[in-house]
Amino acid sequence: MPGHNIQKLLVVSHVVHYERGGRIYAYGPYAREIDIWADLFPRLAIAAPVRSEDPPGDCIPFTCCNIELIPQRETGGTSVSAKTRQILAVPSLLFGLGRAMASADAIHVRCPGNLGLLGVILAPLFSRYLVAKYASQWTGPAETWTVSLQRVLLRSRWWRGPVTVYGDWPDQPAHIVPFFTSILDGAQLARARAAAKSTRPAGPLRVLYVGRLSRSKNVHVLIAALTKLRDEGVSFRAEIVGDGKERATLEAQVARDDLTAQIRLVGPVGFEDVLAFYENADVLVLASETEGWPKAIAEGMAFGLVCIGSDRGFVPQMLGDGRGICVAPGDASALAAAIRGVAAAPEAYDPMRRAATGWACRYSLEGLQDSLRELFRTHWGWEAGEVKRLRHLDATGGL
Repeated sequence: MPGHNIQKLLVVSHVVHYERGGRIYAYGPYAREIDIWADLFPRLAIAAPVRSEDPPGDCIPFTCCNIELIPQRETGGTSVSAKTRQILAVPSLLFGLGRAMASADAIHVRCPGNLGLLGVILAPLFSRYLVAKYASQWTGPAETWTVSLQRVLLRSRWWRGPVTVYGDWPDQPAHIVPFFTSILDGAQLARARAAAKSTRPAGPLRVLYVGRLSRSKNVHVLIAALTKLRDEGVSFRAEIVGDGKERATLEAQVARDDLTAQIRLVGPVGFEDVLAFYENADVLVLASETEGWPKAIAEGMAFGLVCIGSDRGFVPQMLGDGRGICVAPGDASALAAAIRGVAAAPEAYDPMRRAATGWACRYSLEGLQDSLRELFRTHWGWEAGEVKRLRHLDATGGL
């Protein structure tokens, strides 16, 4: 069968990886997904930026022992000097990626990103077994020319492999494949279904945010909306779970608006602890500027929360047909109105909670692996075998 000699998969990613204590760490949802890929190949190498330092709180270790790193030069930044350095670094980046690709049987490029763009350009020169993941909005508002170029190349005949995207979009080439992601396994989904069936206690509305604390996530807009509700006399408690560059700014906003009694910034916590936050919440808010497949919304839906997301990307498809609520990102008044409605009549949203749970519980880590096997079978003519390997036994981490 074609592709039977595929032994080593190379992943090209802009995600920063961390080496510490003989382990490899990366952003939690990404690490859990790459472990799924690593279970399908005897060897998996990652060409990405690498730092030898303690990982941030939202990172977890990979559990598979067949993963190796091929460090690539780290670039980035929005200043003129940073952009200049990126341009000057292109030859060395191309050389480094080329060396990594030359030793791989198959190549997986993750986009959008600086290394993703170079990977899309180079990979067809090195392998016939290609797969790309576009982990942001496949269609959407204006974006940088480099991001637009990645989508153009991935749609074109230059890219001779499947491209997985979030959502089913009209008028796309056959190799653009609607796909999903997950970080919940079957046991965790069973826990979610049980929580969704439980009776919600009386008392203040419990509002939750889970994710990175970056400006584009609009956590400051959520706080502004909650300020409006506090001023109207709406009773609520809110917990903001996660870490990021905006944390100090958000803490200052909460203090300035005198909301410390209602809003708690929890910081980074382990993934199992995140599940406990879902179990003890009524509403999840994630109204970002852009989103691909927002895992926090999928998880919140599985746990039977009323999920409020932005009307961007795949989110309206996730929350459509009565499964959730969409608002325009940045609109604090619309967000306040959505939360106010749930607080006023929470029982009226029970059909929404049930519909959300039914939809989200279809997507598990085990299902993701099965879908990847089918993807390789369809587009590569390759049957991924069962790879038996040792795993690290002390894998823990946080979000």
